[in-house]
Amino acid sequence: MTVETAADPATARLSRAEQVALQLEDEILESRLPVGAHLGRRAEIMERFGVSPTVMNELLRILRTRGLVRVRPGTGGGIFVASRPPQVRLGGMDLWFDDSRSSPLDLFEARVHLENSLDQLAFERATDDDLVAMERALDLMHVAPGARAFLGGVMELHRALARASRVLVLDDMHQTIVALLLASLSRASFIEGHEPLVAASLAVHREIVAAIRARDPAAYAEVMSRHHESLVRADDPRRSPGRG
Repeated sequence: MTVETAADPATARLSRAEQVALQLEDEILESRLPVGAHLGRRAEIMERFGVSPTVMNELLRILRTRGLVRVRPGTGGGIFVASRPPQVRLGGMDLWFDDSRSSPLDLFEARVHLENSLDQLAFERATDDDLVAMERALDLMHVAPGARAFLGGVMELHRALARASRVLVLDDMHQTIVALLLASLSRASFIEGHEPLVAASLAVHREIVAAIRARDPAAYAEVMSRHHESLVRADDPRRSPGRG
């Protein structure tokens, strides 16, 4: 599995407490540990990761701040999972979000419905500049070093499609939804076996742009139909493990 965690170069600059906190966060989220799951006692975690009491105190502070763990003293005590942040599965990616008023799944669905209403206008009204923006987003997806960057490319492509519709009020709404999603995204990782899913996503988005460039309505309708089949839906828990 490819995960944007301690293996990434950016994490080499983190403190030891931040690195261990990130590893424990990975275990909680990637294993989908339930609320109340026992992670171990302080001494066990200190021994496991080879950290001092000072580092242990700091990593617990980090995880408590994120709302992920609680500490219970005494017999039968230890460190327990306190909560699981909202999660959405999108294609070959698992995405986790900070708790907020707006459910990320609801935001994704709002984005989908809004895009559906703009797709045909985007096809009809897209300019050469719009196509350049779409192709730039495709390039970002192609070279993305991880799940977060790939998602950024996908979002940028759909922002270009929304702008191409030339419906300013709906475009502003779309921009707001995307901004809320990206601002609350706390982590992203590719799921096991993500490669064909990611390749298929890139191929479908390339076909969307190619159909617009060719001004081929039949090809556009067909590829958009395939694209919509892979989108997040609240009534399908496979698309969002957090709701399952």
